[in-house]
Amino acid sequence: MLYKKVNGWKNISPEKAEQVFTMGEEYKKVLDIGKTEREFVDFGVELAKECGFVDARFKEMLLPGDRIYYVNREKNVVLAVIGKEDILKGINYVVSHIDSPRLDLKANPLYEEFELAYMKTHYYGGIKKYQWASIPLALHGVVVLGDGRRVKIVIGEHEDDPVFTVPDILPHLDRVVQGERKAREVIKGEELQIIVGSIPSVIKDDEIKELVKYSVLEKLNEAYGMTEEDFISAELELVPSQKAKDVGIDRSLIGAYGQDDRICGYTSLRAILDIEGIPERTAVCFLADKEETGSDGSTGLQSQYLEYFTADMIAKAKGMYSDLYLKKTLWNSKALSSDVTVGIDPVFKSVNDPQNAAQLNYGIVITKYTGSGGKYSTNDADAEYVGEIRKLLNDSGIKWQTGMLGKIDEGGGGTVAKYLAMKGIKTIDVGPALLAMHSPFEISSKLDVYETYRAYKVFFEGLRHEEKKYIGKSNKIYL
Repeated sequence: MLYKKVNGWKNISPEKAEQVFTMGEEYKKVLDIGKTEREFVDFGVELAKECGFVDARFKEMLLPGDRIYYVNREKNVVLAVIGKEDILKGINYVVSHIDSPRLDLKANPLYEEFELAYMKTHYYGGIKKYQWASIPLALHGVVVLGDGRRVKIVIGEHEDDPVFTVPDILPHLDRVVQGERKAREVIKGEELQIIVGSIPSVIKDDEIKELVKYSVLEKLNEAYGMTEEDFISAELELVPSQKAKDVGIDRSLIGAYGQDDRICGYTSLRAILDIEGIPERTAVCFLADKEETGSDGSTGLQSQYLEYFTADMIAKAKGMYSDLYLKKTLWNSKALSSDVTVGIDPVFKSVNDPQNAAQLNYGIVITKYTGSGGKYSTNDADAEYVGEIRKLLNDSGIKWQTGMLGKIDEGGGGTVAKYLAMKGIKTIDVGPALLAMHSPFEISSKLDVYETYRAYKVFFEGLRHEEKKYIGKSNKIYL
C-alpha cells in the first residue's frame, strides 16, 4: 500500500476540533507564563503539586502508581509515575528541552555614551541576529545580591511596563555600515545592545561623570536592591515581550516566542499529568536545559543528571541499588526525544526535500535521524524501534508524518537524542513541525499541538482503544 499523508483538519469531528482549539488557548497561556527555563520549571512544579506529585526527596520507597518530581538547579524538572513492571525492565522517557534562543546580559553590561545608557548582551543559541533588532524585549531572570539574597526580575511583560530594544540603523545611512554585509552579519553580535535610559541623575558628586548610567543604577537599587557589581552574579535574559497570538483568519496557527521547544515541554508535561491509572512501565517526563548550546553544563543532557534521578528511583523502588541495575534499566528503556523539526514553507521550499519534509497540520513528526551532511551528530534510530513507534501511533489513531531537517547539504541540526542513545536507551525524535524556527515569533499548528500531546500520552500509558478527551487531572492549568 502507498504511504499517504493526510491533512488532520480533513474529516475532523466537531468535538475533536473543539478540543484542539481549547488546548491551543491553554498552550498560549503557558507560553506567556514560561518564557525562560526557570519560569517553566516553576510553573511545572506548581502544576505537578496540584496534580498529586510529591517531591522525590521526601519519598524513601516507591510503589506502582506513585507520582514524584525532581528539580535540578531550578532549570530541570523531572516528573515520574511509577509503573507496574519492575523498573529494571525499563522506563519510558519523553525528553524535551525548555531553553530557547535569546539574548543574555553580559556579566558587566551597563555603560553610557552620548548621554544614553546601554547594556551589552551575548546571544544564546542559534539566531538570525537581525531579527532581534527594533523589536520590544522583556528582561527576565534572577540576581543574587551581595548579601546572598536572590531577587527575581521581570520587566516588560505587563501593559504598563517599559520594554527594551536593540536600535537598528536607519535605511538612509546603512549603505556603508550594513550595505555589504551578509545576512547573518547585518547585525553583528557586539551590536546587540539594548537601550535602558536617557535621564541624568540629579546626584551632586563631581566624581560621578556618567549620570545617565548612575540614574539607571539608582532605579535598579531602589526596585531590587542591586548595585553594579551584582550583575556579575545574575542570570538576566532578554526575550520578546509580545504575547502568544493566533495566526491566520481561521485561527488555526499559533505565533509566539520559545515554541522550540516549549511546545514539546508543554505537551509532554501535560501528558504525564493526565496519565490515567498506573502505567505498565514507569513513565518519565524530563524537561532539560542547554540544548540550544550543545547540552553542556550540569543542567544539560550531557550531564549525569539523568543517571542521578534514575538511580534514585531504582534504589527506592527496589530497596537496593547497584551500577548494574542502573545500566540494565537504561539499556531496557525507551525514549522519545521530543523536539521540533522544520515545516515546509512554500516561500522557501527550495531548502527542503518535499517528499521527506513535514507540513503543518499533518500531525506529529517522526524524524529517524537528524544531524547534517553525512548524518554527522545524529542518533539514527534503528528500524525495529521506528516500527514500534509507528505501530503505536497508527493503532492509536494519532496523526503523524515523517520529516527531516532540510536537504542533505543545505545545513542541518541536532537534538538531545544522541545523548540519550549513548546511555543505551532506544531513542527516536518525535515532535511537531514549526515555521520560522529560532525566530522571535515561531509558528505552530494547533492541531499538531493536540496530536503531539496524544502521542506522548499514549507512549506513557500504552495503547488505549478509544480516544480520550485531553482534559484530565491537570485542568487546573487554566489561569
